[in-house]
Amino acid sequence: MKKLLWCLLWAPFFCAAQSYSLKPLNEHTKTSLRGLSVVSDRVTWVSGSNGAVGKTTDGGITWKWMNPKGYEKIDFRDIEAFDDKQAIIVGIASPAYILKTIDGGETWTENYKNVDSAIFLDGLSFWDKNKGIIFGDPINDKMQLLKTVDAGKSWQDISKNLQINLTKGEASFAASGTTIKTLPGGKTWIATGGTVSNIYYSSDYGQNWEVFKCPILQGEGSTGPFSIDFFNEKTGIVVGGNYLKDKESSNNVLLTKDGGKTWQKPASPVLGFRSGVTYIDAKTLVATGTSGTDISTNGGQHWKHISDKSFNAVQRAKKGRTVFLAGNNGVIYQLYMDK
Repeated sequence: MKKLLWCLLWAPFFCAAQSYSLKPLNEHTKTSLRGLSVVSDRVTWVSGSNGAVGKTTDGGITWKWMNPKGYEKIDFRDIEAFDDKQAIIVGIASPAYILKTIDGGETWTENYKNVDSAIFLDGLSFWDKNKGIIFGDPINDKMQLLKTVDAGKSWQDISKNLQINLTKGEASFAASGTTIKTLPGGKTWIATGGTVSNIYYSSDYGQNWEVFKCPILQGEGSTGPFSIDFFNEKTGIVVGGNYLKDKESSNNVLLTKDGGKTWQKPASPVLGFRSGVTYIDAKTLVATGTSGTDISTNGGQHWKHISDKSFNAVQRAKKGRTVFLAGNNGVIYQLYMDK
């Protein structure tokens, strides 16, 4: 009776006939993978250090690795892919680059370069196939914002649109390229951390912005939100913590039901620092980081730790239900959920 009551009240998914497993697809590649774009159940692109970009077109069975010529030493922290031919990669630090391929990675075109010693791009996201946004750490207290309306062929600096100055020591983390989230129609969320943590929100393609407080762990250069995701315009999640203390679970996950205006702690936290989070459906979420991976099957209220394996990023297929995780040493795994 006590076990039944516990199951009903606190952890229904622990008692369900659901099992989870992680299957390795690639390992021991000399790159730290942080960029991840799962296009479909068959097509996925990854990017990382040492100028590395990887692609699968058969669901992860085989991978093609490439290094854009002339950019072999660049750290490509984020990637956005549209199909097996078209992808955009972002090299984060000075000089910062944005490259695009339209032939599956055979050739790459440089569409943006910034040699400012202070430039540091954190992530990109697209509202649709043509309109996208990239953001970066502040320069002179101003968050850097770039926008494209031609599928990444050109980028316009729209930093002036965000008229709110960032606090000293406030910036974002490029741990997985997912401290930014967009939804169709121009909705955008950007999470910052460090000395303070905020959520910057735009409903009109980055023209106007609001700022909401995010009460996640903060106050130090290694603390704050490291990943954000929204299931719809109201329901979202943010994860993070302290990457220097990656096994601590203090105030490292928050949920919102009003589009990021307010945030609440779940009934139980994720088990340690997390740098990636994704919705599989309205109830099922996956969070991962250097100290392991957790799953929730009740909207993020309770979490089950399923692996101690280290990862940086996690994402569900845009068209499909395949879930991939990526990390250091070229690690790419697939999540399986079996009943």
